[in-house]
Amino acid sequence: MNRRATKAAGGAAATGTGATLHGVVIAAHGRHYLVAPDAGGAPLQCFPRGKKSEVAVGDRVEYQSTSADQGVIVAIGERRNLLYRSDQFKSKLFAANLDQLLIVLATEPHFSEDLLGRALVAAEANDLKPIILLNKIDLEAALPLARERLERYRALGYTVLEVSEKKHPEEARAILTEHLHGHQTILLGQSGMGKSTLVNLLIPDAEAATREISTALNSGRHTTTFTRLYKLPEGGALIDSPGFQEFGLYHLTEGTLERAFPEFRPLLAHCRFYNCHHLHEPGCAVLEAIDDGRVEPERHALYAQLVHEISQVVR
Repeated sequence: MNRRATKAAGGAAATGTGATLHGVVIAAHGRHYLVAPDAGGAPLQCFPRGKKSEVAVGDRVEYQSTSADQGVIVAIGERRNLLYRSDQFKSKLFAANLDQLLIVLATEPHFSEDLLGRALVAAEANDLKPIILLNKIDLEAALPLARERLERYRALGYTVLEVSEKKHPEEARAILTEHLHGHQTILLGQSGMGKSTLVNLLIPDAEAATREISTALNSGRHTTTFTRLYKLPEGGALIDSPGFQEFGLYHLTEGTLERAFPEFRPLLAHCRFYNCHHLHEPGCAVLEAIDDGRVEPERHALYAQLVHEISQVVR
């Protein structure tokens, strides 16, 4: 643990007589965190020191017990990455130390391509492997259009899986297990896409675990509004998060954004100006690639929208 990480926990170095213990944050609701001890045993409800909270689900932490089932977080370990959502006023961290981002879509209801595009940008910006899951493929009337809409992402090299969680659960479980075991994966998706069904399919006691977590966090009726980590039976972990209707990326820089579009990356060194914004500049290799069909206009429109959004941030 370094000094910077300790500061991020919201306070100075640990004080008091309690021994410093280690664990992983498995759930978060407001300033309430549930920490699973490395030594085993029941998770503890923990609070960060100080007023500011910089703890995320998936964090490795140092904590001190204050009672049999409560403790205080005194330091956050080094992170491989940290996933944020943000708008023009504030950023909210919600998961750390990830390997993959699983985006759950469905043939019906109609999925948001804007949300999908933003999730892919977030994955690229954090060096996560993105996996697109198309659920409800048994709804055959809606399947051709859904596949057509996802074709551009297949062409970019993204992994696209197809399952029917309810009609063919065993086949769906086998496909998902193959891609998720041994990895720490965050699950994103709009309401109605089948996220809850997927969690229950992969984690047999997920509903009971969610109730226990909710009780331990004292979050009561807010059982669907907290991010939580489940250990997968085959190894690895699945982090479930509340239903997403939007995914703000206002915290990213323009340089990060341009590199988060894989079709842009081979072109960036070929723009006439080294500080090209790829919006309207003459000699822009990205704009030229749109004209000759190598970059899709819809993808560039998302990039332009994200560049506009980060310019609106209130500092």
